[in-house]
Amino acid sequence: MQRHFIVFVVALVCAPSANGQQTDVGRRQFAARCASCHGADGAGGEFGPSILDVRRTGPAASRSIRNIITEGIPESGMPPFSLRPEELDPLVAYVEGLRAPAAAHPPEGDARAGENYFSGKGNCMACHMVAGRGGILGPDLSNLGREARLAQIEAALRDPNALPVTGYRQVSVRLRSGQTLRGLVKNESNYEVQLLVLNGTLRILQRDEIAEETVETKPLMPPLNATEPERRDLLAYLSRLSTDKSPDAVLAGQGRPQGDPSFSAIADPNPTDWLTYNGHLSGNRHSSLDQINTANVAQLGARWMFNIPGSRRLEVTPVVVDGVMYVTMANEAYALDAASGMQIWHYSRPLTKGVIGDAGTAINRGVAVLGDRVFMVTDHAHMIALNRFTGQLLWDSEMADFRKHYGATSAPLVVNDLVISGTSGGDEGARGFIDSYKASTGEHAWRFWNMPAPGEPLSETWVGRAIEHGCVDSWLTGTYDPSTDLIYWPTGNPCPDFNGDERKGDNLYSSSVLALEPKTGKLRWYYQFSPHDLHDWDATETPMLIDAELRGRQRKLLVQANRNGFFYVLDRVTGEFLFAEPFVKKLTWASGIGPDGRPKLLPDQEPTPQGTKTCPAMGGATNWMSTAFNPATGLFYVMAVEACNIYVKSSAWWQPGQSFYGGGARRVAGEAGQKFLRAIDIQTGKIAWEVPQFGSGSSAGGVLSSAGGVLFLGDDSGAFAAVDAKNGKPLWHFQTGAAFRASPMTYVAEGKQYVAIAAGSNIIAFALP
Repeated sequence: MQRHFIVFVVALVCAPSANGQQTDVGRRQFAARCASCHGADGAGGEFGPSILDVRRTGPAASRSIRNIITEGIPESGMPPFSLRPEELDPLVAYVEGLRAPAAAHPPEGDARAGENYFSGKGNCMACHMVAGRGGILGPDLSNLGREARLAQIEAALRDPNALPVTGYRQVSVRLRSGQTLRGLVKNESNYEVQLLVLNGTLRILQRDEIAEETVETKPLMPPLNATEPERRDLLAYLSRLSTDKSPDAVLAGQGRPQGDPSFSAIADPNPTDWLTYNGHLSGNRHSSLDQINTANVAQLGARWMFNIPGSRRLEVTPVVVDGVMYVTMANEAYALDAASGMQIWHYSRPLTKGVIGDAGTAINRGVAVLGDRVFMVTDHAHMIALNRFTGQLLWDSEMADFRKHYGATSAPLVVNDLVISGTSGGDEGARGFIDSYKASTGEHAWRFWNMPAPGEPLSETWVGRAIEHGCVDSWLTGTYDPSTDLIYWPTGNPCPDFNGDERKGDNLYSSSVLALEPKTGKLRWYYQFSPHDLHDWDATETPMLIDAELRGRQRKLLVQANRNGFFYVLDRVTGEFLFAEPFVKKLTWASGIGPDGRPKLLPDQEPTPQGTKTCPAMGGATNWMSTAFNPATGLFYVMAVEACNIYVKSSAWWQPGQSFYGGGARRVAGEAGQKFLRAIDIQTGKIAWEVPQFGSGSSAGGVLSSAGGVLFLGDDSGAFAAVDAKNGKPLWHFQTGAAFRASPMTYVAEGKQYVAIAAGSNIIAFALP
């Protein structure tokens, strides 16, 4: 069967004239004034770049052709040209004609017939993808009409070998083992070759594994063999392909890609991989790997570092599958060789203007994986799926309208064939929810609203007008237990944060954990940690799932070190409250948690217009930094903060585009916060040992436990460190010079255990010599 492998050709085939006489004048002006630098065809010359790339960025990207000609580009050496209108107008028209993408002036033809040819007789979808459907051996053509000119498309169909495209050089590789592989070189260096094998799998080969590499000159795509009507209709279809959703755009419908994803590897993960945000669906960052242990961790060293350009602060936890690492920042995903840090592919889309709150700070905490795809959220609250091997976009589903103050920052959670996430925007008045999508198609499956709308059940727990902008978002990844078939999702604080006058009552389900059925989103039970929260102590800390004997009985537990300063132990089957103990000493708002699971409130701890000192501080006794539990020690590990704030209440009301705090919190004069690494005995809730941190207490590095008896942490001083999990004894450290906003993970690549963490704008991986 015929395979059409459409290659982007950068040689120019002259664009058709829009007006014969004017075009002739424009051509002459171009030859006289522009060709000496930019080449006679505009494709680039000795002194100037190509002006034909419709996707070009740089100093001139946002300026009109007319302004560039008349004003020049001083920073790049291009002088201004003073031209009369009768000279300037034809020149501008001619240059615009040269640069126009195919979608700007699509040719005549039946685009629907061309789409049928593309997916049918032409067999183009065997290699190419459009809107999430098709193969991965050719470039994604979803936006071809905006990324290429008509002449380029025509040239590629006539001669697929016109020019090679980065990432699609076809080779045959003979390994020293005797195996021969045919595929496309996605990336390479002097040390390795990243090969997309023609069967669709990715192989990362070290140079010393390769006995011979042969470039295949015969392309996968033959020259177009079609009738003239078929050629005309195919060009009409390809030139209109666009992701801008304009009326003229022809987009193929989304459908199920080749291969059914599997969930078994995620539910029972191989310790050599790190398949989810926390490594385990249970939320426990404990690894059974022990190659790195207390006896040799002092020999640990940095093995590679990958910098993510433009990232102000990375909050991502890397995910590793089959030797490939996936990391993110807002609206960008990278696939890396987990053994070397070398980039395999990069997906990006522009940051969204107008996004506010956490999502507006360009943070993203990572991906979920399932089968052949990678899932992530965007800053403007979309869920997207990418091909795991190429980074091609498979589907894009809007979770919420970002203009209504929604955003998204967390790593999604995969459960069976569903991808689940909440949104950010929890202090901007957006009504929080948890959303579920089909992993195969992006089709919406269900939604659970975290708080009622006016007049709905539970609205009686929101007495006052704050219910219209009550917040309660879910901005951190939840957990899942296959044995109970329940997902456990933490929820955010109510709004306004510091003034409860217009939201009297418990404000359900704010500052809670929800147990939901993953197939339907139906609520099975809930537990509210901080009823009627007045201090911004949301419950978006990991709800960790542990099977352990407690007080002589084997139980399925849910444990959480909550932002309000108490360590909680619940029965995760029923939601029964078992006990809670404080894990910080500076705790003034409650004397304890009663047998009914409700806090015993202390007087004079609510925010006032004058200000009230309360502990913990607004940032919490802990926050979203990850926790861990080691079954060998029986200890739960958490980064705890000893700090207080002056909480102030105000009557400020919700305004579009602003946070809805109803007050604020400030530091206590003369008091500095301090962070401690603390180990908690889950049998009693008591602190077994602690390691003080030196710094402001403002970083957010979490912990990682391992079977080697080592506990890794992002130290408040900027050091990535290891201590003995039994007693906290310092074992090793590496100064990164960064304030941690992420938590560590571990994996195996090429037989070696690595530990990796995001520090500042870098991903750093450590291993033994």
